[in-house]
Amino acid sequence: MIKKLRTRFILTAILSVLIVLTVLIGGINLFNYRQVVSDSDDVLQLLMDNDGSFPDPFVPPMPDDIPAKPEGEAGRRNGWEGRINSPEIAYESRYFSVEIESDGSVSSSNTGMIAAIDKETAVKYGQSVFNSGKTSGFIGDYRYAAKDTENGGRLIIFYDCGRSLSNFRNFLLISMVISLIGLVLVSIIIIFASARIVKPVAESYEKQKRFITDAGHEIKTPLAIINADADVLAMDLEEDNEWLSDIKKQTSRLTELTNDLILLSKMEEGNSVLVMDDLDLSKEVAEQSESFKAIAVTGGKKFDTSISENVHIRGDKKTIEELISILLDNAVKYCPEGGKTKVRLARNGKYASLEVTNDTETDIPSDDMKHFFDRFYRADQSRNSETGGHGIGLSIAKAIAESHGAKLTVSKKQERSITFAVSFPANAYND
Repeated sequence: MIKKLRTRFILTAILSVLIVLTVLIGGINLFNYRQVVSDSDDVLQLLMDNDGSFPDPFVPPMPDDIPAKPEGEAGRRNGWEGRINSPEIAYESRYFSVEIESDGSVSSSNTGMIAAIDKETAVKYGQSVFNSGKTSGFIGDYRYAAKDTENGGRLIIFYDCGRSLSNFRNFLLISMVISLIGLVLVSIIIIFASARIVKPVAESYEKQKRFITDAGHEIKTPLAIINADADVLAMDLEEDNEWLSDIKKQTSRLTELTNDLILLSKMEEGNSVLVMDDLDLSKEVAEQSESFKAIAVTGGKKFDTSISENVHIRGDKKTIEELISILLDNAVKYCPEGGKTKVRLARNGKYASLEVTNDTETDIPSDDMKHFFDRFYRADQSRNSETGGHGIGLSIAKAIAESHGAKLTVSKKQERSITFAVSFPANAYND
């Protein structure tokens, strides 16, 4: 349990750091990308407003020199409302334009302000954008914008964003590498620090388990003495005494509870000795099902089985028998008169799947099912001590399943019905 707690703590902490880094780095790089697009669109808008070229001479006006928009006029005016504030932008920018007639023929192309693109490539890009019908976007590292011309054609201007996108990609790569290194370093720190963090919990848990085991062994002796004394008194009495019978019954019940607690403690501590060997699970389930079928029929309950043959696992025969017995006993015990208990064993891919389903008197809430494997938990009055047991059988079953690398779950496939399923993993499966 402590190992699982420590593992969960480590995974949660690392996942939290990963989420924070992803949000931060992702947000920063998203902002950078949007800035590249926004700056490119500002330049393209200025070029659009001037039919594919910068104003000559290009001198960005001061804010006081920008003419006011006429009332009701939408959009930009000469591009001055953008963020272009450098007179060098006209000499630094690399762009080309293509004008296409309404019938798709190219009327003109201008590649004078770029060396990386020839007229043939420019025409190819222009026709691609014209056919797509889009007014803005990217082709490679070129951001483009398109507008309709007076003669019904379309002017498409391409702006080279290669340098900006290269800087963006470099920053993205560097930030990812640094984040990965940081995540590894933080993970190492968390792994080493986790042992100290969970140490108080581990010590408390170990003391609790040790107390249960030690107290259980100490209780066994007086219980054995009480039971023996009751036997001696019974022999001295001529008739059966109800008080002695009750003493023996409760002593036996307490002895069984003590043994169960010790078994559960040993299973959780990992101190129980398991003899792992090839085990015919089909045979074990079939034999135990026959025994419980008689109990179910006697109680006016239906008992159906569907057991595939030759389903083998690698496990400890004694504890697996205990696991099957707990599940079947639980199903038959809490199945109402006239209800049905179903046992199914089958191969599910590389897994051996055992399911035990039983009807219930009432519809059990999902919140109650979450606590079924807690010690001494009873969902309602129908699951009380009058039905027998001590409320730790399912806890033992879960511990046995986990000791075999299996997973025990509980689910509700329909109202007034409950299913316990054990799935043995591939490494416990015998082909």
